[in-house]
Amino acid sequence: MTQTQYFSSGLELANFVVIPDILQQAWTAISELYKETSQKEEPSSSVKFKIYEPLNCTIIAFFTWPANSKDCVQGNEGGDFVTSSALKGYFPHFNFLCTESNQKFSINKPALELFTSIFDVLPKSVMADSKPLIITGNSLGGSVASLFTLSLLEKINFTNTKRPLCITFGSPLIGDEHLQEAISKYAVWNSCFLHVVSDQDPVPRVLINGYQPFGTFLLCSKLGCSCFEDPQTILELLKATYSGSPGNQDPNPVFDVYGTFVKDINRKVICKDTTMLPERTTQPLRACIITQIVATGLMQPEKLLQQQQRQNVDINIIITKTEKREKLTPKREAFDPTKGLNDIKVNMAYLERYKKLSKDDGIGYYDRYKNESRNGMTTTDMHLEKYKKSLTIYWKDMVDQAKKRPQTVGAFLRTRSLFGGTNYRRMIEPLDIANYYNKGLSDYINNGRSEHYEKLEQWLKETEKPSSSSGPNDLKKQNVNSSLTEDSCFWAHVEEALILCKSLTGRESSVMNKESSKKKRKAGAMDEESSKKKLVEFENYVYGLMKNYAVSSEIFLPKSSFMKWWGEYREIMGTSYSSPLTNLIKNVENYKEYTKGTLVIPEM
Repeated sequence: MTQTQYFSSGLELANFVVIPDILQQAWTAISELYKETSQKEEPSSSVKFKIYEPLNCTIIAFFTWPANSKDCVQGNEGGDFVTSSALKGYFPHFNFLCTESNQKFSINKPALELFTSIFDVLPKSVMADSKPLIITGNSLGGSVASLFTLSLLEKINFTNTKRPLCITFGSPLIGDEHLQEAISKYAVWNSCFLHVVSDQDPVPRVLINGYQPFGTFLLCSKLGCSCFEDPQTILELLKATYSGSPGNQDPNPVFDVYGTFVKDINRKVICKDTTMLPERTTQPLRACIITQIVATGLMQPEKLLQQQQRQNVDINIIITKTEKREKLTPKREAFDPTKGLNDIKVNMAYLERYKKLSKDDGIGYYDRYKNESRNGMTTTDMHLEKYKKSLTIYWKDMVDQAKKRPQTVGAFLRTRSLFGGTNYRRMIEPLDIANYYNKGLSDYINNGRSEHYEKLEQWLKETEKPSSSSGPNDLKKQNVNSSLTEDSCFWAHVEEALILCKSLTGRESSVMNKESSKKKRKAGAMDEESSKKKLVEFENYVYGLMKNYAVSSEIFLPKSSFMKWWGEYREIMGTSYSSPLTNLIKNVENYKEYTKGTLVIPEM
């Protein structure tokens, strides 16, 4: 029977590192590096690293002297930040973390300086190995380990490469809320970090103001340990669970505390469910939270009074706040672009069928949808609306996720979904255009177009290579009868051209005095000149699409809005008017030749 998980605390990650002794291996690597360093040199503020190769994994360990780490971090009260915009000039290796909605973040200056001091000698191809990679460090060395892990994430394809695991012991926080947002928005990246913090260690608590945690935090005490992922809960517990005192802040003995914890962890049960809970605690979520907090050592009876007196900590407030956040925060689910793809294919297949039936009836699917939407939906069209809505929700979510993801991941997501997204845009946006103009509105491109269409179009243009060919290839010509118009805003241009035609033919004469009549004629002449100029621009636009076989042959169907425009435009310009497009459209046989892909369209 599957046990219900009431509290999203990262227990899976904690169990993963404890059961196969990964935590033990990480600490052993740090301990060995400590011994090697202590034999060769006096304590300093520098960082050391070494690569270890046990049988089942690769470990890269970073070490700093605990006391020196605390002094270094605490400089200027630990508030020194370096912004990502400042980094672009001399150390651009974290630029990929920026997103469209999160352009700037900040990193702790002492941690960054240590990382950059050894960056050139760090291994750059560690992810090429098939063995799992563990990156670990203590105190400020843990901060360097986190930064090194972040620098690797840009180049990792998580579909075929095992993710690295960064395990820190007593590491201070390294960045502001924007860095936390950049990492936490991508669940796969956030799951790469596990931070172990002892209730006796002052270093992880030095940087609290202005800093935000990311990843999973394993808070440990003599009673056991508990995992937390919510940033605000972690900050509150970091403040509340420190068992040291102002006169007992030497971090060096704490180094051995982590060794003892790792040694004993396999004998303990994370958040053991044998913990005695207060009476009347019947709500599962609240009971689970209390169990978590008990394991951090915060609720020891002999310690509780001391904590409240020294730090003004109210345990009930922490429990209540944590419970409220858990109820309000939706459980994160990693975005899977492949999820629902079968439904997407079914929905698109329905649209293709609708398009074919419309063409067989002598009217394109754009005009059929436009007419029936205006006159009231049939049962068939109600199904169409359902499929259209489902497709739009999927692709809006896809675009939104690609925008939020850090640059490399977002680019991968965009490239992966360009083909489907392009077909969706060319199929569905014309229907949105029909709805827009049915409401009597105008200028869809500037006033009515959804951002997700703009992004899909922009990303396609960014990936397209300039063609060296002077015209469309044979395959494109052969498929023009079944292809979609490449410019998904084509019908918006048609509707604007129809509005211009109405403005030229729909003026009503009225009785007016000579002066106002003169002004009216002058304004009308200017409007007419401007409208005709725009109509000529539309002509050239259509001719360019046809020349490249980039517009569907459906535009020539007798009942299409395009042919309606042609009829009105011909009356306005007169039979003597000649242009490349009008000369082509006047000959009905050209429609058939274009449909077959055999029409030769001369240069303008």
